[in-house]
This record gives sequence, C-alpha cells and structure tokens, in this order.
Amino acid sequence: MINWKVRFKNPQFIIQLALSIIVPILAYAGLTAQDLTSWPILFEVIGGAFSNPYVLFLVAVSVYNAVIDNTTKGVSDTAQVMTYEKPREDGL
Repeated sequence: MINWKVRFKNPQFIIQLALSIIVPILAYAGLTAQDLTSWPILFEVIGGAFSNPYVLFLVAVSVYNAVIDNTTKGVSDTAQVMTYEKPREDGL
C-alpha cells in the first residue's frame, strides 16, 4: 500500500510525478518545453502520446520509477510511513 495522501502533500513528489509524465512525451516527440508555445500545440502532443502504445509504456515506466520507494522491499510503503499524516520535515 502507498500513502498517497502524504505523497501528494509533498511538492517534490508532485513535481517528480509531473515530470515523469511530461518528459517522455516531449522526448519522443523531439520537443523541448520551449517548443510548446500554445495550448493547441500542447494538446496535440498529448493526444499523439495517448494514441501511441510505446509512449504510454515509457510514461508508465517513468511514473513507476517516480512512485516506487527503493528503500523498501516490494512496492509498498513501510508501516511507519503509512501512519504519517504529512511528510516528515527533519529530512530523515
């Protein structure tokens, strides 16, 4: 199980998750963020990504890598982490 409530309270996790979706799409399209100069261009790139199984696979792998906690066995958070109501602030 993953403590989604706490993860989404952490801005670092939100940024990491957003980048894990956006970067593979832009890389496959051969674009950079500077190339997205209008909403129609952005929606066209995203629409193309959702119609391409290879890009969806790249996004899925990237999201998996952003979500998984490599310090624990399996894909779950530890029992201690599941008790958290907010991210730890001490950096430990």
